[in-house]
Amino acid sequence: MADTIRSQWVEVRNGDLAIDAYLAQPLGNQTYPAIIVYQEIFGVNAHIRDVTERIARQGYIAIAPALYQRLAPQFETGYTAEAIKIGRDYKAQTKASELLSDTEATIAYLKTLPAFGQAIGTIGFCFGGHIAYLTATLPEIKAAASFYGAGIVTLCPGEKQPTITRTSQIKGTLYAFFGMQDASIPAAEVDRIEAELTQHHIAHKIFRYPDADHGFFCNERGSFNPEAAADAWQQVMQLFEMALSPG
Repeated sequence: MADTIRSQWVEVRNGDLAIDAYLAQPLGNQTYPAIIVYQEIFGVNAHIRDVTERIARQGYIAIAPALYQRLAPQFETGYTAEAIKIGRDYKAQTKASELLSDTEATIAYLKTLPAFGQAIGTIGFCFGGHIAYLTATLPEIKAAASFYGAGIVTLCPGEKQPTITRTSQIKGTLYAFFGMQDASIPAAEVDRIEAELTQHHIAHKIFRYPDADHGFFCNERGSFNPEAAADAWQQVMQLFEMALSPG
């Protein structure tokens, strides 16, 4: 665990596009694995920045690229009904090809950092949970933590076939976390995701929290479930330790 960290906004270049990204990393003279943090529909807001810093304090370089950079630079908002509508409108305009490309650009940026220690994982929430599943297909991603990623079974941004059809391409270990009170992700979809991961022999664990709703990890939302959040955080740290540690 890192005693002190440094956090700042940086710029990730993807061709002509400059992507805003929030970077947090331990202060030390060693190298560290890296974690890409994928936002909810609300942008790289205070909660996502806090998660990024929490991960850095655990001894990882953490970076949260803005997934809506092409649509709404510097967008961040809270959790009101109006904010949800705006966030969903932006989400509907994203494209899988661009999200994958932006992740590849973020990986390239991480590799330029002196403290980068080779291994890369991801974590994502809500919309970001879906993107964590999607980008787990990239060869550099050794571990992915997907929190309540709606639509994995039914759609893929800008594509005809849903993201679940790419499951066989996942290279590393995937953990997925669901609240079973979440109306946006029926239990049958959770079962389908588990079955698909099993069928394709993907290293994985599925966590079902019976009393948790959508957004249960976010302590700024009414659906925050401290017991489920604490357990999920422990599981994520175990995943990263297992999959990203040297050797």
